[in-house]
Amino acid sequence: MKAVEAIIARGHEKILATNKSTFEITKDTYLTKRGDCIIAVGAGKGIKDLSDEFKKILRKKDAKLTVVIQVGGEKEVVVARGNSRLTFNHPTDLVVRKSNYICERTLAIKANKAALDFSRSFVTKLRNSQQEIDVMLTVEDAT
Repeated sequence: MKAVEAIIARGHEKILATNKSTFEITKDTYLTKRGDCIIAVGAGKGIKDLSDEFKKILRKKDAKLTVVIQVGGEKEVVVARGNSRLTFNHPTDLVVRKSNYICERTLAIKANKAALDFSRSFVTKLRNSQQEIDVMLTVEDAT
């Protein structure tokens, strides 16, 4: 099984992308210096807005999530895992984690990248508040 979600978000001048263990995309349009994991704001969807089919697949034991983020001609690809404990309850945030930690904001765990791992030229483009950021989420299971 496979499901895809497309999200359009925006950049923000305060994006740091220095967090070592997570990255976040949010529907919120504001950002403080404490949000060092945030890579995009003003997203068209939060975790709660994802389709039921997408959530069902991502809750499977062998689910693999591929996140493709494109901005200004550059692209980052992140691979992470789903988990049966994911709740998808948060109205605004989507957080991808390198760890196994799960809360209502968690989209996926065991990711191969966090915000700090993104190229700095990519992050510079994320800091442009006029820049549109395209996010493609593709979840697949082994069946």
